[in-house]
Amino acid sequence: MTSPSFVPADFDPPTHLATDDVVLEPLGPQHNESDHAAWTSSIAHIRATPGYPDGSWPPVDGMSLEDNRADLERHAADFEARRGFTFTVLDPDSAEVIGCVYLYPSASPEHDVEVQSWVRADRAALDQPLADAVAGWLEVDWPWERPDRHGR
Repeated sequence: MTSPSFVPADFDPPTHLATDDVVLEPLGPQHNESDHAAWTSSIAHIRATPGYPDGSWPPVDGMSLEDNRADLERHAADFEARRGFTFTVLDPDSAEVIGCVYLYPSASPEHDVEVQSWVRADRAALDQPLADAVAGWLEVDWPWERPDRHGR
């Protein structure tokens, strides 16, 4: 069960991160088609990315656009309720979805946040730079002190 104290009550969650290679903004249903295209084109790559150890996501057989939209709506509701924070990763030039970042409570007492990210297979060179940018962002702009970055 997610703790209501995932972030302090007076904390204002950041909603934007930009580097030369990526732009992050909260994930929502407005990203449905581009998000769906991004992950369905890269299932094997995402499953091989650190942080996806159980092999349950993304689903090998994909999912419908309707089911994907419901998933994005769930992530947006989590963001609004401060239960978890999911960001779409956009190409800074085209605004096309090229990945996602997930910040959710860790089930481990050793960590206070679980950090997962993925990029499309055709943007694999951005896997580590994205993870590093998010790590720096967490240190500066977020309240957690013990992130689980899955070895990144």
